[in-house]
Amino acid sequence: MVEIVREPYGVVHTDPDPMKDTYGGSTGVVFVECMRMRPAGSESKTVVVFSHPIGGGAFLPMVNALVRSGTHAIYCNPRYRGNDSALIMEKCLLDLGACIRDLKQRFGYEKVLLGGWSGGGSLSLFYQDQAEHPTITATPAGDPLDLTDVELIPADGILLLAAHISRAVTMTEWMDPSILDESKPFERDRELNLYDPDNPNQPPYSAAFVSRFREAQVARNRRITEWVKALLKEVRANPDLPPERPFVVYGTMADVRWLDPTQDPSDRPAGTCYLGDPKTVNDGPVGLARFTTLRSWLSQWSFDDSNADGLGNASRISCPVLVVNNTADLACTPSHAQRLFDAITHSDKELHQIEGADHYYMVSREKVHEAVSVVNDWITRKGFGD
Repeated sequence: MVEIVREPYGVVHTDPDPMKDTYGGSTGVVFVECMRMRPAGSESKTVVVFSHPIGGGAFLPMVNALVRSGTHAIYCNPRYRGNDSALIMEKCLLDLGACIRDLKQRFGYEKVLLGGWSGGGSLSLFYQDQAEHPTITATPAGDPLDLTDVELIPADGILLLAAHISRAVTMTEWMDPSILDESKPFERDRELNLYDPDNPNQPPYSAAFVSRFREAQVARNRRITEWVKALLKEVRANPDLPPERPFVVYGTMADVRWLDPTQDPSDRPAGTCYLGDPKTVNDGPVGLARFTTLRSWLSQWSFDDSNADGLGNASRISCPVLVVNNTADLACTPSHAQRLFDAITHSDKELHQIEGADHYYMVSREKVHEAVSVVNDWITRKGFGD
């Protein structure tokens, strides 16, 4: 087996925001934890940079297999490594941008491909959009953050690997719409509660029920957003109040797709999601947006306000894009890959299906090699190989 050389290192840059949103360290100084991975004895002028809003993917099967096949990779962990409670998507771009600038100077890479795996897909599209066409001067909460003055370095290509379209849309599609009052999260509308055995709506779900369910999910997201904006306005108007407020969001793993395999059909088994039993995950301690803050909600979870809009971002980029869908994915279902592919307005794009592959390549381990072959073939045909 090919030996992987792992080189952990850090990138330090500054952030003038006086509000600290990570644990430890000095205010105004950001440490970006990175790991460079390459086959032993290998040199390259091209590197795949993987990143995810909450990082942590340097040992993923896909990353390891890609490196063993001869590709150089860097995993860039934004400042929110392992904790998205106060995550600001715009700041993730600052961290990824600092990493890309540094790797060109430190290692001399000439070509950079963004490895957008899972939640890193929409992050990669958001980054490339703002690198090519910087427009953002403030976060959705109105806090100053000028991406037009940062000079983000555009990537040369993007890999969308088992990716979803955005954290905001994905979480909305997973929200439990049976929660009608956030202050009473366990008083639920039976006819919208997928996990209530007395709910008259059972799989396979009717088109009318699915339409009502989806509308109610968006409505719940918007109710939370309305409350967030009102409270943010209140705390800003009163200097004696804490400038930020954390809160809990229950019910974030209720999607008709988990229980009804006719919804967004694929090879995935029914009755489960990528975190296990969706009924348990729906209110368990590990779930999207379970613990969040006012500003973070608007930046990464708000259906209408988040700037990290994978479809909109994809429509504005010009670099080549490879989209890879795993047909047994229990997290990012096939429609996400198709929607991303369709959103790209130029013709230099490809969509490939890895039949029977799960999200992490943990169940069907052999499928990762098929995915890597697709990626390497694309890299070579696009002239990114050495």
